[in-house]
Amino acid sequence: MARSAQQVNWEFFGEVLKKRREAAKLTQTELGERVFVSAGYISQFESGIRKPQLDIAIAIDRALQTDDLFEHMCRKLINKDRLPTYFANVPDLEAMATRICEVSPTLMPGLLQIPDYIRAVILSGNPLATDELIEDVVSTRTDRQSILEDATRPLYWVFLHETVLRIRLGGSATMAAQLAHVAKRIRDRHLIVQIIPTEAGGYAAMQGNTLLMEFEDAPPTLYTETSYWGALIDDPLVVKQAYRRYDLLRAVALSPEASLALIDSAAEDYRRCASAS
Repeated sequence: MARSAQQVNWEFFGEVLKKRREAAKLTQTELGERVFVSAGYISQFESGIRKPQLDIAIAIDRALQTDDLFEHMCRKLINKDRLPTYFANVPDLEAMATRICEVSPTLMPGLLQIPDYIRAVILSGNPLATDELIEDVVSTRTDRQSILEDATRPLYWVFLHETVLRIRLGGSATMAAQLAHVAKRIRDRHLIVQIIPTEAGGYAAMQGNTLLMEFEDAPPTLYTETSYWGALIDDPLVVKQAYRRYDLLRAVALSPEASLALIDSAAEDYRRCASAS
C-alpha cells in the first residue's frame, strides 16, 4: 500500500531526529529526559508512527543544539498536513503578500478568529470532533495569524457581512471576546474592516469566501473557497473580475469608522447578554 504524504513527512522527521540524536551520543531515554517525554515517545517519533508536536520539536532543538531545525521541519512538513490539500499553500502566500483583501459572508476570517470562536466553528460542523483534532485546528489557525504581528505585515483589508456579527457562535461571551479582538486589531492599525450591512441586500462576492493576495514581484493570486472546496487562481481575467467585485463592495459597505462603531455596539450587546445569563 502506498504511503501517504503525511507518513513520508513523519518518517523523514524521524530519520533526521535519529541521526542527530546519535551524533550527539544520546540514547532515546537520555533525549526523552531532556525534553520531558518517555523513551518510547522518542522511539515513535524516530519510527515515523507518531506525529511530531511543535512544543516537543522546539525542546528537541534545545536539547540537541540544532538551532530551529526541528521546529522548522515541524511547521513546514508536519503542520501543513493538518490543512486541506487545496488550502495547504495559502499560508505561505499570505506570509509573502504585501496586500490581502478578503471577503467573508458568514464567518470571521481565519486570520482574525480567537481560539474559542475556532472551537465553536469546528463543533458546529463536526459535533463529534475529538479534542486533539480541535486543538490541532486551533494551533494551525492561530499560527497563521502571526503575519499580522510582523513589522512587515501586509495591508489587510476585510469585508464582513453584518451576518458575521450576528451569528452567535460559542455563546455571548465568546462573541463579545471575538468582536473585541477584531476591534483591537483595527485600533492597533493591523487591518481595515468594512461591514456590508444587511439592508444593502444582494452584494458582489456573496457566494463564498474570497482572498485576493498581491505581491512585490509576482502577479496577484485569488483564493476562493466554499464549504468543501477551494482553489488558487492566477488567471489574469479571473483576477481582474475579482478586483471589480471589490470595487462594488466598497460602494455598498459602511465606512471603516462606521464599521468599527457597529462592531463595538455588537460586542457590547453580547457582553450584556453574557453578564445577564
